[in-house]
Amino acid sequence: MEGTRPAAGAGAGDAGPGTRAHAGPRAPVPAASRAPGTRPARLAPVGRGALFWCALALPAVTADRIGLNEPRPLWQQLTGLAVLATAAALARRGPLAAFALAAALSLADTPALFGVSYGPALAVLALLLGLRASRAHPAVAVLAGTAVVGVARIALVGVDPAPEVLVLTGTLLFVCVLPWLGGRYWRQSRALAEAGWTRAARLEDERRHAEERARLRERARIAQDMHDSLGHELSLLALRAAALQVAPDLGPAHRAAAAELRVAAADATDHLHRIIGVLREDDEDDGEDGPLPLAPAGESVEQLVARAAESGLPVRWEPRHTPDPPADPGGVADRLLYRIVREALTNAARHAPGAPVAVSLTGQASGTTVTVTNTAATGPGSPSAGGSGLLGLRAAVASLGGEFTAGPHGEGFRVRAYVPAVRTAAPAPAASPTAPFARARRRVALGLGAAAAAGLVLLGAAFGWYAYTETRSVLTPSAYAHLRTGTPYEEMAPVLPSREAHDPPTDRAPAPPPGADCRYYRASGELLTSIDHFRLCFDRRDRLVAKDVVPGLHDARREEIRR
Repeated sequence: MEGTRPAAGAGAGDAGPGTRAHAGPRAPVPAASRAPGTRPARLAPVGRGALFWCALALPAVTADRIGLNEPRPLWQQLTGLAVLATAAALARRGPLAAFALAAALSLADTPALFGVSYGPALAVLALLLGLRASRAHPAVAVLAGTAVVGVARIALVGVDPAPEVLVLTGTLLFVCVLPWLGGRYWRQSRALAEAGWTRAARLEDERRHAEERARLRERARIAQDMHDSLGHELSLLALRAAALQVAPDLGPAHRAAAAELRVAAADATDHLHRIIGVLREDDEDDGEDGPLPLAPAGESVEQLVARAAESGLPVRWEPRHTPDPPADPGGVADRLLYRIVREALTNAARHAPGAPVAVSLTGQASGTTVTVTNTAATGPGSPSAGGSGLLGLRAAVASLGGEFTAGPHGEGFRVRAYVPAVRTAAPAPAASPTAPFARARRRVALGLGAAAAAGLVLLGAAFGWYAYTETRSVLTPSAYAHLRTGTPYEEMAPVLPSREAHDPPTDRAPAPPPGADCRYYRASGELLTSIDHFRLCFDRRDRLVAKDVVPGLHDARREEIRR
C-alpha cells in the first residue's frame, strides 16, 4: 500500500494502485446485455425511501393491531403514517426536519414522548440526524425545544406531572440524545478514516520528496568532499614533485619528469574542480549534519597538519590552548574545523608555493577559533579558477552562529574562523500522527460518557421519586381494619396516607359501587414487588360506602388456580 486506498476496480482506464479512479456518469446497462456474475443496479431512491418508511411505520401498525396502544381512531393512525412518510422522504436531505416531525408526532401521541408506536422511528431519525447533519447546534436546539414543549404539555394535560417529566427526560436521553451522539461518532469515525487516508497519501508524497532531496544533498556533499579531499591530496602530490624537482642529486631527465608530474597534478586539481562543480548544488546547506567526509577516519586537525608537513608543505602547528574534550567528538563542529584547515592548506599549497604556513587553534568552553596564515609566495602559483570553497565554508560557519574571515594579511593571506561549540540536544518527542484522531475520539467518548452519566443520575432520581411516592401511599392493615363504612372522609383523613397509589390494580379489583369515587392505597412499603392494595370507595357526600382488599399478582393467580 502506497498510503492511499486502491481503486474499487482495475480496468484498462484505471489510474492504477494507490490512486482512486474518478469516472463520469455511466449509462445504465440493460439486463440482457449485463455480463454474467455482475451485480444488478442499485435500488432506486424511491424504492429505498418506501422501504425506509415501511420500517418506520411497522412498529406503529403492529402496536395498534396487537393492542399495545390505547385504541385510536383511524384518522389518527393514518395521520401518523403520513407524517412518518414525510419524515422518511426528508431523512436524507433534511435530517433535522425529519427528526422534528417525528418528535412532534411523538409529543402529540403522548406528552411524555414515550410510546411504542413512534419511539423506534424517533430513535432511528435521531441516529440519522447525528450521522448526516454537520452542525450540532441546530440539533441541540431541536432537542431542547422538544423538552420544553413536552414539559409544557405535561403541565397542562398531565395527570401526575412529576413522574411524566422523569419519563420525558429519560426518553429524550436514551431515545434521542444517545442515538444522536452515536450517529455523530459514526460520522466522525468515517471522516477521520478519510482524513487518515488523505494524510497517509500526503506523508507518502512528502517522504518521496524528502528521499529525493536527501539523494541530491548526498550527491552534492560527496562531490564537495571529493573536491576538498582529493584536491588536498593532489596539492600535496604536487609539493612532493616540486621537492623532487629541486633535489641536487637528480639528473636533468628526472628533473623534467618531476616537473611534468607537478604540472600534471596541478592540472588534475583544476579538472577535478570543474567536474565536481557540475555535481554541486548552489543552494546546498553545508551547515547540515550530513554524511561523513571522505577524509581519513578519525584524523584530527593536528594530524592533518603533520601529514601536510611530511608532504613538503612548510607548515607549523601552534596550539595556544587545548580545549576540553568535545561533547560530541567527530560532530559538526569538529568536521567543520577540519574542513577549514584543509581548505586553507590546499589554497596555500596551490597559490603560495614555498610560503611558510602557521596553523593556530584556540579552544574555549564556548567554541574554538582556528587561524591559518601564510606569508608571500616564493614561486609561481597555480592560476585561480574562481572556486567557491571559502564561500561554502563561510556559509557553513554562519549557519552555526560563528564568524569567518578570509583575506590578505600583510604580504600573504589569512583564514580565521570561530566555530561555537555545538552540543547535541536530546530530540524533542515528536507528536504522534494519531494525536488529532485520539483527541476527536476522546471528545466523542466524553459526550457519550456524559450522556450515560446523566442517564444514571436520571434513573437514580426516578427510582428515588418512585420510592418516595410509594412509601407515602401505604395504609397499614391495622388502620384499614378500624375503618367502618358510613364514616365521613374528614374523620378518616388523619389515618389515611398523604398520597394515593400511583399505579392502582384496577384490572384486578371488583366492580365499584355505582357513582362511587374509589381510592387505592398500598398495603405495605415493599418496592419492585406486587403487593396487596386497599380500595376505599366514597359516595358523593364523601362517606365510605365500600372497602376491598385487592390481592397482588401472585395471590390473584394462586386464587385463580384454586378455582
